[in-house]
Amino acid sequence: MNNMIRIPQVRLVGDNIENPGVISTSEALKLADALELDLVEISPKADPPVCRITDYQKFLYQQRKKQKELKQKAVQVTVKEIRFGPNTDDHDYNFKLKHAEGFLKGGSKVKAFVFFKGRSILFKEKGEILLLKFAQDLEELGKVEQLPRLEGKRMTMFISPKPNKK
Repeated sequence: MNNMIRIPQVRLVGDNIENPGVISTSEALKLADALELDLVEISPKADPPVCRITDYQKFLYQQRKKQKELKQKAVQVTVKEIRFGPNTDDHDYNFKLKHAEGFLKGGSKVKAFVFFKGRSILFKEKGEILLLKFAQDLEELGKVEQLPRLEGKRMTMFISPKPNKK
């Protein structure tokens, strides 16, 4: 900003400039002083760097406002966990399936995992079959992001919601 700009020539742009183009930094500073505004460097990596004559405080305010709008538009994705055992019964499975459907309809990702206790690690195939059946039952609402993978005593699978068709 202003005298901190050390480059000999800058590209001057802005609403209050009659003839935008490449001029010396000293001339740009004189123009800014005449308009009682600040010379602000917008794009320092350009060749030559781009500067604008504007009120610096207003410029900062607009930058913060843009950042705030971008944050509001960003979608927060929550991950809901559903835990199974390798020998989960049908009733428990259906109960957890309904919960997962609700989570996916609400826009959350679902992390389904089978936890193996003690010697139940011998039934890895049962856990994988259970998770694949779970993915197949939720096929209409979500897509599998990560297939079942064994990590220590847990076999984990991620399912993300399908985008709404409008």
